[in-house]
Amino acid sequence: MVFCGIDEAGRGPLAGPLYIAGVIFRQPIDGLADSKKLTEKKREALFETIVANTTHHIARFDAAQIDEIGISGCLAQGLREIMAALGEADYLYDGNSTFGVRGLRTLIKADATIPEVSAASILAKVSRDREMIELSSLYPEYGFEGHKGYGSAAHIEAIRRYGQCEIHRKSFKLKALQPSLF
Repeated sequence: MVFCGIDEAGRGPLAGPLYIAGVIFRQPIDGLADSKKLTEKKREALFETIVANTTHHIARFDAAQIDEIGISGCLAQGLREIMAALGEADYLYDGNSTFGVRGLRTLIKADATIPEVSAASILAKVSRDREMIELSSLYPEYGFEGHKGYGSAAHIEAIRRYGQCEIHRKSFKLKALQPSLF
């Protein structure tokens, strides 16, 4: 049976989409690691190699979908989508929860130790980062090209100044933006 590694990018940001990728190797790929440990340049180079040498599927959920069904609901739906697209395989998802999806295993930090999961991590992160850079031109006041929607001090200050835009996750509550009781 073929083996498929799965990972996601964009689970915790205040803005932007969630990407989930599943990867089945057609041949081994050198230089893989957890996407967070690689430079942007190295991720970009590996992205093209991964796309050319794997069977893969990438699921995407925008901020409105995340607000509507929740991050866990999106993860479950994305995992099912990948499994339906890639067919019969031994599925391994990075983390400790299957989100109620049957037919897959989990392993904490699999993105650092299992090449197929590392490859999935890279596909998800590069896809998300590319979209956030594109979105930064529509919403330049937020600086999405730098922080990619995560809760950096600059991003929180931009939300204070301009409010939330269309790609912000309205269901994500941030203490730094809540009114103080005192």
